[in-house]
Amino acid sequence: MKWLHERTGPFVVLFVAATFSGVAHASQSGEAQYEAHCVDCHGADLAGSAHGNALVGDAFRDKWSAAGAAALFTYQKTSMPPGSAASLSDAEHLALVEFMLAANGMDAADLTAGETPEAFDSWSEAGSIDDIARSRSAFVNRKVSDYRPVTQAMLDNPPAGDWLSWRRTLDGQGYSPLSEINRRNVSRLGFAWSLAMRDGSNQGTPLVHDGIMYLTHPDNVVQAVDGASGELIWEYAYPYPPASKTLGGPQRNIAIYDDKVILATYDAALVAIDARSGEPQWRTVKADWREGYTHTSGPIVGDGVIFSGINGCERYKDGGCFVTGHDPQTGRELWRTSTIALPGTPGGDTWGDTPMHFRAGGDTWIAGSYDKTLNLFFVGTSQAKPWVAPSRGMTTDDAALYTNATLALEPATGRIVWYYQHIPGETIDMEVGFERVVATVDGERYVYTVGKDGILWQLAAAEGDYVGHVETMPQTIFSNIDDKTGQVTYREDIRNAKVGESFSACPGIYGGHNWQAMAFHPRTKGLVVPLHQLCADMVGRAVAREEGGGGYGGDSRSYEMPGADGQLGKLVAIDAGTLQEQWVHVQRAMFMTGVLTTGGGLAFVGDLDRTFKAFDAKTGKVLWQARLGAPTHGFPVTYEVDGRQYGAVQTGMGVFRALTAVISPDIYQPANGQAIYVFALP
Repeated sequence: MKWLHERTGPFVVLFVAATFSGVAHASQSGEAQYEAHCVDCHGADLAGSAHGNALVGDAFRDKWSAAGAAALFTYQKTSMPPGSAASLSDAEHLALVEFMLAANGMDAADLTAGETPEAFDSWSEAGSIDDIARSRSAFVNRKVSDYRPVTQAMLDNPPAGDWLSWRRTLDGQGYSPLSEINRRNVSRLGFAWSLAMRDGSNQGTPLVHDGIMYLTHPDNVVQAVDGASGELIWEYAYPYPPASKTLGGPQRNIAIYDDKVILATYDAALVAIDARSGEPQWRTVKADWREGYTHTSGPIVGDGVIFSGINGCERYKDGGCFVTGHDPQTGRELWRTSTIALPGTPGGDTWGDTPMHFRAGGDTWIAGSYDKTLNLFFVGTSQAKPWVAPSRGMTTDDAALYTNATLALEPATGRIVWYYQHIPGETIDMEVGFERVVATVDGERYVYTVGKDGILWQLAAAEGDYVGHVETMPQTIFSNIDDKTGQVTYREDIRNAKVGESFSACPGIYGGHNWQAMAFHPRTKGLVVPLHQLCADMVGRAVAREEGGGGYGGDSRSYEMPGADGQLGKLVAIDAGTLQEQWVHVQRAMFMTGVLTTGGGLAFVGDLDRTFKAFDAKTGKVLWQARLGAPTHGFPVTYEVDGRQYGAVQTGMGVFRALTAVISPDIYQPANGQAIYVFALP
C-alpha cells in the first residue's frame, strides 16, 4: 500500500489494512462490487459513459493523486452509488477503492479469490446456497401453437389488437385504436397479471401478436408469454460477453417479421429467433464490440428490410457510426450508411480538419420510423463527441454532419434522400436523437421530433424542409431560433466557452425530453410529450486525441429548473397542426416512461413515484392511477386477446438513478423491482 502511505500517512494505511484483514474477505471482491453497483454508469472498462465519469486514465490519476486516498474513500463512502451510499459497508467501499486504484496502476493491494472445482457446488457459506438456488430452473421451453407469420403488410397496417413494432405502427405514433378501455370506464381498470424481469435498465417495449407477448429483458433475454394469463411459453437468453453490456443494458425494442423475432445484441450483432420455439435461426455481426460498439435500441422492418443503428460511437476509431439494412431471411447486410460525414464527401468539410478516426458520435439511441407512402426510413442521430466542441478540437461553427440530425433513407440502398440538422456544432449534450413521429395533419405529411432542449420540430416528410418549431418549456441555451429557417444561435458564453470553463443550460443534459417517447392522438391532433424540468451546469474537459480514446469529455451537475416550484415532471399536449399548447400537467415526480395514446381517448404514462396514470387525451385530466412496486420504465403498450383489452407497463430503474436519487431524494426508489404489470377491466 505504498501509494496510500505516500499520500495519506500511516494512520489511513493501518485503517485500510486492518479493515481488509478483518472483514473485507468476507464480502465480495472490489471487482464484484463494481459489477454490482458501478458498471451501469461507469462502464465495464471503467472508461465512463453519459451517466458517469471515467474511473481510469490521466484525469482520474491526477485528481486523486493530488487529493489523496483518504479523500477518495470519503467521496466513495458518502456519494456512491448515487442516493444509496449507505447501503454498502466500509469494507465494500474500501474494496471498490482498491479496485479503482489497481485499475489505474496505483499500487493497490492484490486480492485473490479462491476457486471452486466446476463439478461441485460449494456449500461453504450461507450466501453460496442462495447463489446456487438462483441459478436453478426446471422450466422447459414449449412452442407457440397456431403461429401466423407476420407480413410487411401487417407491419404497415397492424391488426387493431396487436402491437407489432416499437411504437405499434411503423410511423412511430405510439397510438392504438383499441377503445374497450376508455374515458368512461378507465376508473374500473384493475390488475390482470405480472411477471418478474431481469435486473438492469428496464426500458423495453413488449410486442404482441395474436395474443402472444414477446417480452425483452435486460441481459439480451427474450420471452414468449401468453398475453392473457402471463404464462411463460419459451425463453431465449443470448450469450453475450459481459464487457459488451453498457448503461445497465437497456434493450428498448425488438422486431418481429415472418416467423422471426429480431434482437439487436450488446455485442453489436443481430440475431433472429424462431417466434414459435425460441430457437436461434441466424446471427450476423455488425461491428466489433471490443471497439466499444453496442446496441441500446433495436431494429424495425420496412419494405422487407431490417433497419437498425448502432451505439458506442464515442470512442475514436476508423469505423465511425452508421446505420445498416439487413435481409430478414438470412441476416445478410444489404448496405451500410455512415452517420458521420466522411472526408472528401459532401459534408465532409463540416468537421474542419478532423481526421476520420477522430470523428466520433452520431449514435442512434432510439429505433427509427418508416413511412410506407414515401417509402422512407426516418431516424435521429445524436451529437458529436466529445460533448463540448473545444474538447473535440472544434468550435460551434463546425456543423459536424450528420450528427444531431433527422435522416431520411431509402430502404433498398440506404441512400440519404434528405437530412435536416437541428443543432449544428452541438456543444452541450443537447442531442435530438430520439423518436420520429410521422403523421398526416390537415392533408400534409410531417415528421415530428423533440430533443433534450425541449424544442418540438416539425419537418415536411417528403423533402425534409423546416416547417415550424415550438419550445415546450423555457430554454436558455439559444439566444435565437429563426422562425423562417429553424436555424439556432447559441448563447454567446456557451459558444465561446473553452475547455475548463463552465456554463449553465436550461434544460440540462437529461432534458427537457429524453428517451421517454411522445405519442400522437389522431382525434385530438395532440402530440403528448413527457418532459423533465431540470437544468445543468457543464464543463468541458481536455480529451487526448489518441486511437481508442475519446469519450464524453464533460462533467455536469443537474438541478431543478428555476420557477418549477418542485414540479419536476411535465406532460404537455401540443396541437400537431398549429403547434399551440392544448393542455399541460405538472407534478413532483418525473415521467419515466414513453406515452401511449388510445382510441378510448386516453393517454397512459408512468412516473418515478411508482405510479401508472391514465389521462384524458383531450383535457389532460387524470382519470385513473395505480401504485406499482417500483418506478415505471420503458414504453407502455395495449393489446387485445379474445376480445379483451389489456394495458402493460414495465418497472425497475436503471442508470437514471444516477440522476433521480440525487434530484428527488424525497421519492422512494427501490433499487430492484424489475417487472411487467398488466391491467384490464373486470
